[in-house]
Amino acid sequence: MGDRWLGDVPKSKLYVKIPMERVGVLIGEKGSVKKQIEEATSTKLNIDSKTGGVEITQDPSAPDPAGILKARDLVLAIGRGFSPQRAFRLLEEGQLLEIIDLKQHVGDSKNALIRVKGRIIGENGKARRTIEEYSGAYISVYGHTVSIIGDYDQVRVAREAIEMLIRGAQHGTVYRFLEKARRELKRRMLHYPSFMPEDLL
Repeated sequence: MGDRWLGDVPKSKLYVKIPMERVGVLIGEKGSVKKQIEEATSTKLNIDSKTGGVEITQDPSAPDPAGILKARDLVLAIGRGFSPQRAFRLLEEGQLLEIIDLKQHVGDSKNALIRVKGRIIGENGKARRTIEEYSGAYISVYGHTVSIIGDYDQVRVAREAIEMLIRGAQHGTVYRFLEKARRELKRRMLHYPSFMPEDLL
């Protein structure tokens, strides 16, 4: 059976790599963050502080077979600039991580990357805060990536707003899109108030 369980289930061992400057955040003070991830996902993290490599291992007898995938997403989220506190939102039901590689949109031009990141962040962080407020998602702009944490609809709205900014849309146009999207999300959830994201109430 090797490193796989029967059926459509995750491997019991995964390997990911994060920027070396984020390794300390992943480990946490006296190993606190690493321990919290391991306990919450029934996994073990073997972190190489010299390379940023992280080996994630889960016993096939763990209560939640998807725990290894949750651990992977937590590691990647922290690696892409989220604080551990924000990253742990991924432990909640239905929460997703999406990572947008800006180089796929602007190429390897450093100036273009800086310009696009500046548009997504906005003056004094206004654009990023507005996307978070209206979508209910968390946003991290780090290196050449923009990462999003939220449920399916929140990620969809935030991603569209970010892609609009990448394509050169004016901030006012993006904000109007976000206002409309928030109204639609509220209407959609009126019949399911228990599922209303707190940030949209």
